[in-house]
Amino acid sequence: MTTAIALRGVSKRYGRATALDGIGLEVAEGEFFCLLGPSGAGKTTTLKTIAGLEQPDAGTVELDGADMTGVEPYDRGVAMCFESYALYPHRSVFDNLASPLRSPRHRMPADRARERIAEVAALLGIGALLGRPVGELSNGQRQRVALGRVLVRPARAFLLDEPLSHLDAKLRQAMRAELKAISALRRTTTLYVTHDSVEALALGDRIGVIRAGRIVQTGTREEIWHRPYDTFVARSFGRPRISLLPGTVATDGTFRPLEGACSGAPRVSAVPGTPVQLGVRPRDLALGGSGFELAGSVYVIEPLGRSVEITVRVGSRQVSLVTPRATAAGLRPDDPVRLSARPENLLLFEADGPQGPGRRIEGITS
Repeated sequence: MTTAIALRGVSKRYGRATALDGIGLEVAEGEFFCLLGPSGAGKTTTLKTIAGLEQPDAGTVELDGADMTGVEPYDRGVAMCFESYALYPHRSVFDNLASPLRSPRHRMPADRARERIAEVAALLGIGALLGRPVGELSNGQRQRVALGRVLVRPARAFLLDEPLSHLDAKLRQAMRAELKAISALRRTTTLYVTHDSVEALALGDRIGVIRAGRIVQTGTREEIWHRPYDTFVARSFGRPRISLLPGTVATDGTFRPLEGACSGAPRVSAVPGTPVQLGVRPRDLALGGSGFELAGSVYVIEPLGRSVEITVRVGSRQVSLVTPRATAAGLRPDDPVRLSARPENLLLFEADGPQGPGRRIEGITS
């Protein structure tokens, strides 16, 4: 598969702060790639560097195999949607959508431009707003206009910088569904930056996780979910977050938690005495049952409609699980409970340390 976007050893510093630290990334032609990371991880700097709005201190950016060093932003053929929308509030929706088509490099005949604007406006459901000033629109409508200004002109790649971050939860979900349905985004290479793991899992053909200016892991949603590179990646996905239980490897090769009683401890492929962490996602835990069993007491019960999120104290640690409401009927805070998980749903990691998050360790058996 042809590589459309490639960053090779790209570094970027602002004074003493390192925004990108030798980052390497490849996005295939026609791929919808999501770059996930917390605030300050280097996501926006990555997009700006690809677009040519920032120049790297080291490394190269390639588009369709061509080195972009020294190439001006307007000659790179990419379209970028900024987190802040970057619209002209005093102008109409039509004029905002038309602005890219009035530049010398993308100018087209007026009748063709009107047709193209009408097509994109209809696609985004803003056809009735073309005559209204952007300053009179809601956040959701402004977001559609900002996205429309990206889609209206031909581009070799779309760069989308947290385009849904300013929307409320309901509107974000609706817009997420619409993004999946927009065929233009599925035909054109798209690099989508987000801090929301749900967006990344829902939209990305592949996902990259970035931390402190470095790509930690790239892969499909299944690879990222089932085989996270380290505890940082594991914590980045899932709501509630994965629970991590510190422990050690016993002389018989089984996991032993530092706190709390357990039974059915899984065997692990690590040297006895090694400090480790056992990870289990809330929806992989059950009340009662068999397999790996852990004793604790109920701390908090939070109804979620048909399901319930229960926080259980295991020693000084808190473990979360999500279970059907009927299963948790009658439970009260401080009630003793036993939790269970199947060995195939457990993840094992090295202990977190000064060098960073613990890496995943292969090999858990019953």
